[in-house]
Amino acid sequence: MSTKNPKYIFVVGGVMSGVGKGITAASISKILQSKGFKINSVKVDPYLNVDAGTMNPTEHGEVFVLNSGLETDQDMGNYERFLNMDLGPENYMTSGMVYKSVIERERNLGYHGKFVEAIPHVRDEIMNRLDKAGRMAKSDISVVEIGGTIGDFQNALFIEAARVFKMKRPQDVLFVMVSYLPVPSTIGEMKTKPTQNAVRQLNSYGVQPDVIIARGPLPLDQKRKEHLAVWCNVKPENIISAPDIESIYDVPINFEKDNMGDNILSLLKIRRKTKVDMKDWRALVEKTKKVKKQVKVAIVGKYFNTGDFVLSDAYISVIEAIKFSAYENNSKAVLSWLNARDFEKGKNLASLDQYDGILIPGGFGETGIEGKIKVIEYARKRKIPYFGLCYGMQLMMVEYARNVLGLKDAHTVEINPKTKNPVIDIMPEQKKLLAENKYGATMRLGAYPCYLINGTIARGAYGKNKISERHRHRYEVNPEYISILEQGGVVFSGKSPDGRLMEIAELPKGKHPFFLGTQFHPEFSARPLAPHPLFSAFIKACLGKQK
Repeated sequence: MSTKNPKYIFVVGGVMSGVGKGITAASISKILQSKGFKINSVKVDPYLNVDAGTMNPTEHGEVFVLNSGLETDQDMGNYERFLNMDLGPENYMTSGMVYKSVIERERNLGYHGKFVEAIPHVRDEIMNRLDKAGRMAKSDISVVEIGGTIGDFQNALFIEAARVFKMKRPQDVLFVMVSYLPVPSTIGEMKTKPTQNAVRQLNSYGVQPDVIIARGPLPLDQKRKEHLAVWCNVKPENIISAPDIESIYDVPINFEKDNMGDNILSLLKIRRKTKVDMKDWRALVEKTKKVKKQVKVAIVGKYFNTGDFVLSDAYISVIEAIKFSAYENNSKAVLSWLNARDFEKGKNLASLDQYDGILIPGGFGETGIEGKIKVIEYARKRKIPYFGLCYGMQLMMVEYARNVLGLKDAHTVEINPKTKNPVIDIMPEQKKLLAENKYGATMRLGAYPCYLINGTIARGAYGKNKISERHRHRYEVNPEYISILEQGGVVFSGKSPDGRLMEIAELPKGKHPFFLGTQFHPEFSARPLAPHPLFSAFIKACLGKQK
């Protein structure tokens, strides 16, 4: 099949938000990939933000960083994890990006003095970006998730762009609508009317769904499937039941029970290339259901006092990375969310003994910081496996400087700009930019190379000397304190190629079973079928504590 005219599948949402468009798009991509096709996944966010970097994780979810450094929506992480591949910046689009491009082009006389309007200019910019994403990836099929819900004002132009794609290339484009079928407790019956109305609303845009994903608390029965088929003008075999299930990784397998992959290929008039059918994926899902041994990990953070519902979104990559490595070690992760504030005055620390390991994820700001430092100290002294990510590594260095090296006021300049011992500081060349309020230019974003030191935990975990990992931070270990920390027992097992930036810090195994922190975010690279080596080493150490 030629990539000259790649196929497009647009995934839209009906009835309400949060019905699982992202997981649906990722699952469709996985199924089609397993049938031998080169897939490209694209996320469209209707926000006016140019990227996701300034979005609050408790409101919008995790900011996922690509290799390129682009800060994106958390669904990009799901796409990468399901497809086991890295995606480029062209695979993410926001309204802000689109409008910014159009306005910049207009300012540069790119429209030759014409009136610049939403239609056709903004719509055409969207279409050009979608076309570019597919061609750059040289994909057979592009799966495009359009954020928001049918009827939203914000995503109307994106649906309009998809409609024109369909009009120009009817054989190459299809629409999948993810809708919700509620079961009101007072009625006890699954209702199809909200989905019927959602389809009518989509029809008002000039778009007819080819496939309906029927999300709901229960499986869709044949009677309602036929009812939806008649009222929504969709063939019964293209209405896919999507009941609530325990794991998102069950979704592709669940979809295939309704023969979804082959049905989509039939609609696109193409044949499958292989009969692999997710053999490795199915084996992983089966393994997750069979493992009995548990490993208890405490995650200490600051976003835990705003309601449990935010946790899986704010730290989704960390959660999944722990799960993948636990399964690799034939165990099931049992995660506990601990608010750092509860440990600020040295209280409740003994409760940490019940856990096999402690992890402090990345973050910003001073909320709960002294509690985190107390937790790190306790983990170090009690020899509880500890894994610090980004901020978790920086605070690990602050704790060590204070309590081992005797630098009592050691701190990060982010929290205390006047500290006499700025163990964590912004690099000199970036201070000028920060003084000019150019905050974005001071962030280290995206993939950077790192060289590992032989004989260290990190080198043993990776099994190689050179790695590349993704960053999202502004502060670094202060170069003036590197030798002091090293002389005091810290091993910087990962460094930038020029040796200026400390990427991984650890204590030797003889001093601690696993006391390690990374300046980068290893969770962004963890995949179900390729767990991250540092997470796997951490879980292995946690299981060792049990013994």
